[in-house]
Amino acid sequence: MRKILIFLLFAIWTQAAQLGINEHLGEKVPLDLTFIKEDGSKATLKELMEGKPTIISLNYFRCSGICTPQLNDMAKTFSKLDLKENKDYKVLTISFADNEGPELAAAKRENILASMSRPYVKDAWHFLVSDGNSSTELAKRVGFSYEKKVSPAGVVDYIHPASLIILSPEGKITRYLNGIEQLPFDVKMALVESSQGKVGPTIAKTLLFCFAYDPKGKTYVFKWEKIAGVVMTAIMLLFLFYLIRSSKKARIAENERNTENSSHKGEIDD
Repeated sequence: MRKILIFLLFAIWTQAAQLGINEHLGEKVPLDLTFIKEDGSKATLKELMEGKPTIISLNYFRCSGICTPQLNDMAKTFSKLDLKENKDYKVLTISFADNEGPELAAAKRENILASMSRPYVKDAWHFLVSDGNSSTELAKRVGFSYEKKVSPAGVVDYIHPASLIILSPEGKITRYLNGIEQLPFDVKMALVESSQGKVGPTIAKTLLFCFAYDPKGKTYVFKWEKIAGVVMTAIMLLFLFYLIRSSKKARIAENERNTENSSHKGEIDD
């Protein structure tokens, strides 16, 4: 029974570890990865970064969950950022969906830039789609894990985290800013330190995952699978702890009985 329980716990833990952010601080991403820009042209990561510290966000443009709130917060944050875009930093929003094209990236870019509270240098923030498997490879290199889901109706969705990944001009991963809301000061410090090649610790934040849109209630709701998974894992961990503790007590009690029996037998022999 214990072996089965340990196996189930390991399976759940492995599946949970596959989603989210597995930080690769200090590691470099390949700058020769090629992506497709909003106008359909191709460019390498090195060409897109132009030797500047760069903010990477991995999203998909049809996302009905946290992608749009995250991008809206980025627009709000960059509007207040005390740095010059396209001079002090670049921003790349990259789709990891395999069925999205540059026309969708262009439309999303226009909407987000139009929502900003000040004029923003358009060339500072590119919305890109994958060229081959470049998005998948980049996500792997930065430790960004996601899972594709297809509903019975054929609707494609992705379970994925929300995070900003900061790259130094040389492509080194220097900081992770988790969550959909960021403070302009935190973003500024991350970029300034990245420009110097400094690797900074991740600020403790709850890592949010994509949640679904409820068209009936006209609101965003967390996917129940996430909550159920956490509860199930907690229950199984507690049960495993109980079994181990009970087994240990049983062994101690058995040893004590054996010791008493041995002592009693010795007294009879005497």
